[in-house]
Amino acid sequence: MSKVTVVGAGNVGATCANVLVTTQVADEVVLLDIKEGVSEGKAMDIMQTANILGLETRLCGVTNDYTKTEGSDVVVITSGIPRKPGMTREELIGVNAGIVKSVTENVLKHSPNAVIVCVSNPMDTMTYLIHKISGLPKNKIIGMGGALDSARFKYFLSHALGDVNAKEVEGIVIGGHGDTTMIPLTRFAAYRGIPASEFISAEKLAAVAADTMVGGATLTKLLGTSAWYAPGAATAQVVGAVLHNEKKLIPCSALLEGEYGESDLCIGVPCVLGKNGIEKIVEFKLNDEEKALFHKSAEAVHKTNAALASAL
Repeated sequence: MSKVTVVGAGNVGATCANVLVTTQVADEVVLLDIKEGVSEGKAMDIMQTANILGLETRLCGVTNDYTKTEGSDVVVITSGIPRKPGMTREELIGVNAGIVKSVTENVLKHSPNAVIVCVSNPMDTMTYLIHKISGLPKNKIIGMGGALDSARFKYFLSHALGDVNAKEVEGIVIGGHGDTTMIPLTRFAAYRGIPASEFISAEKLAAVAADTMVGGATLTKLLGTSAWYAPGAATAQVVGAVLHNEKKLIPCSALLEGEYGESDLCIGVPCVLGKNGIEKIVEFKLNDEEKALFHKSAEAVHKTNAALASAL
């Protein structure tokens, strides 16, 4: 029997819970929020959908009752305030650090061996915070951002290639989960195993990368708040890879200890995900330009991390 807790019943958390139920990734899902009735109401709505679709996964919603999360295999933390138009992920750090710290401490009281998936923004810094306060092995803490950024990269790439099937497109984004820090690896982008550069110009590839980097901000501007469908689904994808020991290569924010020439920070890199969380960090052979971009991204994440001092 597999159990997943999703903390935060906002748009992203509720969507993640919905995808976990509709794809039957876990046997049991708990959706927890601090606002009375919200998680219970959304869980009821989702379970009525499950009844219509004939699904087996059970979902319950609770208000701030961490005892219900007991024995979770994976805990997803989405808690925190979302971005507003014009707001950067980094501007969220003051409020969200306190929230994530409290949530982490509470879930570990009841599920000390859980793998934690961090979604809260600024995601790389919140993932780093969890490493600092949890005492968990580094493989058990995963930042979701790269999974979402890579999905957006493949979306824009599939359109640039002539609206081809996005499932046949390969694209990986590394670096920080931010509009100016993420690095879509256009050199590794491919369609059916053939480099994308064989099909589209360098200018088009650069435009795809640029669209990817502002993908979140574009949606925030259109929606008036952060996106939730793809973030929720990307989070569920990460959870599924862990629960089912899929050994999938998914870019995630991981604690580096010398990999890619960086240490003491969490940042997006290609990871193999399985039952132990991050089973392996895969080191791509970056060229000099890509190495420089990654180092610049790492410096930006280090700078954001420096603002965590008051939360540790």
